[in-house]
Amino acid sequence: MTFPRSFRRSSLRGLGVIAGALGVSACVSTPGPQVAGDGRCSDATLGWAVGQPADEATLKRLSRESGAGLVNPIAPSTAVRHDSRTDRLRVYIDAQNRITAARCE
Repeated sequence: MTFPRSFRRSSLRGLGVIAGALGVSACVSTPGPQVAGDGRCSDATLGWAVGQPADEATLKRLSRESGAGLVNPIAPSTAVRHDSRTDRLRVYIDAQNRITAARCE
């Protein structure tokens, strides 16, 4: 069976719109980042980290000891929003990959 050319074009456009809508809906239903810890960040005992290398082991230890749900490494050129979250630990890192501060912000 042969369809007129105009029908085929409109059908393809319709399929494109449907595929696009399905793609967007799939993005919306995707869960956000998984957050560990109890969500209450405390930086009172994290002074030991200043001067330490910002490697994976150190960041994991900071995450564990702070109780933060989110650890946010901040490099010298990273732009930072000045919002506040009770579950976030920001780890400030210098150009030599050394920790300069670890604060709950």
